[in-house]
Amino acid sequence: MRLEEQMRFVTEAGRLKAVLRQTRLTEPARRENSAEHSWHLAVMALVLADHAVPGTDLGRVIAMLLVHDLVEIDAGDLFLYADQAQHARQEEAERAAADRIFALLPADQATRIRALWDEFEERETPEAKFARALDRLQPMLANFQAGGGTWAIHQITTDQVLPNLALIEDGSAALGDYARDLLARAADAGMLARPPRETGPPPS
Repeated sequence: MRLEEQMRFVTEAGRLKAVLRQTRLTEPARRENSAEHSWHLAVMALVLADHAVPGTDLGRVIAMLLVHDLVEIDAGDLFLYADQAQHARQEEAERAAADRIFALLPADQATRIRALWDEFEERETPEAKFARALDRLQPMLANFQAGGGTWAIHQITTDQVLPNLALIEDGSAALGDYARDLLARAADAGMLARPPRETGPPPS
């Protein structure tokens, strides 16, 4: 019975490969899927671990990154720059998805792995902050490599990206500095839209 439950969860997790993200890949030219995103984040954690706060548990970070987007199997991927109402609906859908998906596991594993997901969402531990920093940095790298990517497609401005820098800096000062420089280079290269001009009152 335990093995059957584990295999049911593993099979369900494989469905994440079919969830498409907004992020554009350049080689081959297509949208990234959420399973690829999670794998890439785990690789980033392995390579960039020395930029985390000393004492950060790397194994816990990687585990968090591997499960953090499983809820998108039910909830789908929401564009980062969607409005607040859409984000509120997404949060509700993701919590319902977490209730269903992690419950497929044997009870002890369900509790432990669901706790990793909750920890990532709450972003209070050094591990969760570092994991979230990587989660915000990776799409920036992809957009830069794609010459603007979704920034250009959706006419995203520098001001809209700036809140992501705060999340990256919260998890790693070094990665925050890197992301800030990357954003400046992207803006200089014209990859981000200019904010709309404010119009003053009509002349009297």
